[in-house]
Amino acid sequence: MSIDLDGMEPLYLQVAGVLTARIVDGAYPVGRRIPAVRAIADEFKVSVNTAEAATRVLRDRGLIRGVHGRGTFVIAKPSEVEEKDG
Repeated sequence: MSIDLDGMEPLYLQVAGVLTARIVDGAYPVGRRIPAVRAIADEFKVSVNTAEAATRVLRDRGLIRGVHGRGTFVIAKPSEVEEKDG
């Protein structure tokens, strides 16, 4: 999956969408670390601020959580979050 640097949707939402899709398909399994913000920024050729905003979206959705000194980990898949909210 790639992002459209010239598209209408904000870049941070596009990056968040790709990261969410990776959580759904198991590329980033529950209980495992996602790449660091710097690595996300480098991969998608976006600023660190954009990558931070994308991870904030996932955190706000209850999909990831930062662990001090360890990194950011997947804590749920989107379907699991929806079931808890539902």
